[in-house]
Amino acid sequence: MKKLLLASAISALAAGGALAQSAGTVNIGVLLGFTGPIESLTPHMADGAELAMAEVNAAGGILGGTMINPVRADDGCIDSALAQASAERLVTSDNVIAIMGADCSGVTRAVLENVAMANGIPMISPSATSPGFSTFDSGGLFYRTAPSDARQGQVLADIVMRRGIDTVAVTHTNNDYGLGLATAFIEAYTAAGGTVTATVPHEEAKGDYSAEVGALAAAGGDALMVLGYVDGGGSMIRTAYDLGAFDQFFVGDGMFGDDLITNVGEALEGTVGTIPWATGEAADRFMQVYTDAGINGASSFVAESYDAAALLMLAAQAGGEATPAAIAANVMNVANAPGEEVYAGELGRAIEILAAGGEINYQGATNVELIGFGEAAGSYREYVVEGGAFETVMFH
Repeated sequence: MKKLLLASAISALAAGGALAQSAGTVNIGVLLGFTGPIESLTPHMADGAELAMAEVNAAGGILGGTMINPVRADDGCIDSALAQASAERLVTSDNVIAIMGADCSGVTRAVLENVAMANGIPMISPSATSPGFSTFDSGGLFYRTAPSDARQGQVLADIVMRRGIDTVAVTHTNNDYGLGLATAFIEAYTAAGGTVTATVPHEEAKGDYSAEVGALAAAGGDALMVLGYVDGGGSMIRTAYDLGAFDQFFVGDGMFGDDLITNVGEALEGTVGTIPWATGEAADRFMQVYTDAGINGASSFVAESYDAAALLMLAAQAGGEATPAAIAANVMNVANAPGEEVYAGELGRAIEILAAGGEINYQGATNVELIGFGEAAGSYREYVVEGGAFETVMFH
């Protein structure tokens, strides 16, 4: 019955996404790359965010009965013009009080600087991992629930060195995310004694990557580090394997997804990668929540999307009003200690605690801990592709 109720609530939310705000309802934007290089991942991320909203609505809403209405919009992942136009529409036409998103780092930065900050709209990204956000002054409007790539670069370097690989060629998607993660990895890897033979950027949605692979192969290396997205990065691996240039691959978080295995096939066997991933009670409880709801909660950044949406709603409750200013001022308050720990599936209880004047320490689906504006703590799952499946090696 619980599964049916949650699934019905999600369907109702999605159906109402295009409606304007009505009495007792507020809109929250769900700004993700529904087109572009991660379009296979974003529907699951949106489901995660909307699952949190459905849970709150099923518990009676926020602030004594205000319902939450999600409004989806496309940022294209790598299309800043589209992202800004979509964000402007969310703010001016849909009157959103906050944005869950964006996703990829470049479009997130563009929306933040050119739309959100100009209009005082808080944003929580589930997946914008560029190290640049750690020091960017958004005026307290930007948060994220995924850790910085400065940390991921170090984790990847440790993994490669632990496997005894001393020389690596690197290719990265040609944007803020790819460059930031590549820089973090190269700095950590070379500091540990490794040698990067070449660094070659690549564009997404390109039909032929033989030139890039040729340059990487000419430089040599015991393995190829691919820091990109499922589509372009997957094609890079397939091309490198088919040309006999490399047979050992390492990948970053943007590459994780079932479509990677489907599209790349046998070339992916033995590939090692990282993805932000929670463990312990938070992960166990979220698994139960998403299983009951019938969504794919094990896909990339779904848990982080759930948490991003939850934080926005709980911040409004803590602030006593469903306004951008109240949300921005209270995200840190509900995310961190002190307060009663709250996990996925307990958003109704969290609202009750806040309504009674209490404090919460939101753990959510990913053991949320925000380290100032624009930064989050977090752990990484190291996995290897074996038998056409992602198998966990350990957590970092």
